[in-house]
Amino acid sequence: MVRLRNKQKAKPKPGAKPARRRTPQRRKAAAGGKVARGNEAALAAFAHDIRTALTGILALGELLASSNIGERERRWATGVKTSAEHLAALTTLVIDAAKADAGALSLQQEAFRPRRLVEALADTLAARAATKGLRTETAVAAELPEMLVGDPVRLRAALENLIDNAVKFTAQGEVRLEARAKRAVRGQVRMEVVVTDSGIGLKRSEIARLFRPFAQANAEIARRYGGAGLGLAVVKVLAKRMGGDLTVTSTPGRGSSFRFSAVLPIAGADRSESERSRESAAAAHPLKILCVEDNPYGCVILNAILAELGHRADFVGSGEEAVAAVARGYDAVLMDITLPGIDGLDATRRIRALGGVTGATPIIGITGRTGVDDEENARAAGMNFYLRKPVSPSTLSEAIAALVAVPSKAP
Repeated sequence: MVRLRNKQKAKPKPGAKPARRRTPQRRKAAAGGKVARGNEAALAAFAHDIRTALTGILALGELLASSNIGERERRWATGVKTSAEHLAALTTLVIDAAKADAGALSLQQEAFRPRRLVEALADTLAARAATKGLRTETAVAAELPEMLVGDPVRLRAALENLIDNAVKFTAQGEVRLEARAKRAVRGQVRMEVVVTDSGIGLKRSEIARLFRPFAQANAEIARRYGGAGLGLAVVKVLAKRMGGDLTVTSTPGRGSSFRFSAVLPIAGADRSESERSRESAAAAHPLKILCVEDNPYGCVILNAILAELGHRADFVGSGEEAVAAVARGYDAVLMDITLPGIDGLDATRRIRALGGVTGATPIIGITGRTGVDDEENARAAGMNFYLRKPVSPSTLSEAIAALVAVPSKAP
């Protein structure tokens, strides 16, 4: 017969802190944290896959628009390109909504050209308005700085949403896009973008509902025009996170005016003419480029872009293959961040560890993710440049030209 003895609880040592009990609340919080991290990883993977496909649509649209085709076909190609850019912005808004709900929304800080951003928005506006026979007008104030520091991806996503709404709720008349800047403190400006339409307008009671997630101004508008009612809520969150706000003035039957503002630091001056000349020369020189991409569709698109730019491309589908292949000698490497096996960051570290000329090969990271630390991690791993999908041919050409020097000609 076996006797069961009562176990005595060990007495805590003098001065020792009592062990923290894992209460149901703590267990629930820990489980919630795991779920949140899992959701964030799933969103990142979703964004990467969507933006890989959008890169193809955007790239082919841009290549078609710049080819020798008729004016009507060129307008179609431009429409394809702007639609892809709009879908990319919409994807960003949806993912940001989920991140904001989980308290995980972070903004990038990089230099960008606000005038170029507004020009792209104007193209989007013109393409969308043309389908409804609407007039458009764009005005950019002279005081808008040449370069600012901020999150151009999310800034464009927010403003694309305002343009989309303006066109959607306007049956006839005009949509106007206006960009200006006011000086703020300590080398910053308050950038303001105003989108004004001559559409259905809103009552004061309806304006109060606009910025609630998944809410429309009223049931009739939701039925007639559709939409999830999420965009403006996320746009306002983004504006607040950028130090600004989103406000609206409206008159029923006469139209609305949405004012988006953001406080952004002024970046350095524009590049010199000599720098631009060197980049143009580099872009014109045929290069041998290693592309590390596991998505077959992505390989086809990259090959089409690089061939059109006059470069030769070789492809591998994993980080391990990239490390082995780079020893054959390449002018540059285009490295997808998300890869099977070791990822693009680890592959870059291993290439840098090779040393010599091979280890110094310029590496351009390409990703569909938008995490706040992604670019910093990429540069820490040894990448020279970092591009977010969708990547246009012109953007890729500029990145390659900025990194790769033109070999000197023999005398």
